[in-house]
Amino acid sequence: MLLRNVALLDKSALPNLRVTMVAGEASGDLLAGMLLDGLKSRWPQLLSQGIGGPQMMQRGFHVWWPSSRLAVRGYVEVLRHYLGIVRIRKQLFKRITKTPPDVFIGIDAPDFNLHLEGRVKHQGIKTVHFVCPSIWAWRPERIKQIKSSVDHMLCIFPFEVGLLAQHGIAATYVGHPLAQVIPLAPSPLAARHKLNLSPSAPLVALLPGSRASEIHFLGSKFMEAAALIFQRNPTVQFVLPCAPGLRPMIENICKTFQKSHPELAHHIRLIDGQSHLALEACDVTLIASGTATLEAALYKKPMVIAYNMNLLSWWITQRKRLQPWVGLPNILGQDFWVPELLQNQATPENMASEVLQWFNEPERVERLKTRFLDMHHELRRDTSALCAHAIEKVLAG
Repeated sequence: MLLRNVALLDKSALPNLRVTMVAGEASGDLLAGMLLDGLKSRWPQLLSQGIGGPQMMQRGFHVWWPSSRLAVRGYVEVLRHYLGIVRIRKQLFKRITKTPPDVFIGIDAPDFNLHLEGRVKHQGIKTVHFVCPSIWAWRPERIKQIKSSVDHMLCIFPFEVGLLAQHGIAATYVGHPLAQVIPLAPSPLAARHKLNLSPSAPLVALLPGSRASEIHFLGSKFMEAAALIFQRNPTVQFVLPCAPGLRPMIENICKTFQKSHPELAHHIRLIDGQSHLALEACDVTLIASGTATLEAALYKKPMVIAYNMNLLSWWITQRKRLQPWVGLPNILGQDFWVPELLQNQATPENMASEVLQWFNEPERVERLKTRFLDMHHELRRDTSALCAHAIEKVLAG
């Protein structure tokens, strides 16, 4: 046993660590990129490969499949892509077992990764999962699968470590990577200058989502809400960051919409990516539920969270919810700090009214910014280094 532990410790000290990773969408790609920074700092000759996106590729990650192949949300939507996703998982497992890595790291995407991690762990390969599934919000039954599949969980919220410990699952709080990247004191004027937007006109950032399915359900609603906002306040300007690959879809929605609302043609600015810059620049954001809502909170922005999906997916999701909130800022605050408009409530009229309400209540805005600043300090840690340290302990354990 002593010799075995010495061998493991030596293994953790080698510069040429081999890691297989899976990041399932744009937010996972961003998280994985930050994790890779820490790993490369600890293991300079790191070999990383698997499923990833552009942020990971910039750090030398070898992409076997692009993360966009897994970027599907909603039960019905997943069913449409099920066979393709299963095929990728089978082929990935074969590649892993043929040339085993020192550690497998699943980045979020629990429906895909937890199943794969269980099989990989059974082969004697160490498994780490980055971003604890929201078992505190819905689907608590996942805790059994986590325990059987994951050697160590990297948690982005502090309360998750104690929750997992109750079930005998090793975990480390590493902070939220976005809290380290996003400045504590944003600079809206500088962001507007970079985007060539008016420094003084009210600005609303429209973020209808980073998936085609989200644009399908929310794109037109957000446009209609923008038209209503503009009718009531013609000084408002809008910026809409387009996620990679979705600009043609959004442009088609805009063209169709502007036929009936030509007055908006010069007031909605489409940009490629740069969602952080749009959030930093704006006064208020109308935003789809998801990781982007936490990004908006870290930029200290008032927001209106909206979401709409396939009716069957919505019904299944509702049955599994454990908390009254879906937006991350509200979940972390344990209160409705910002309005949520979900499914039937996600109408253009409701969206427009809630957005305009923020402009009319400056004291409410200041209270919210103070809460978001406190949240930012709590989530701000050296995530890359903490992840690398935790993985090193896993390899030596």
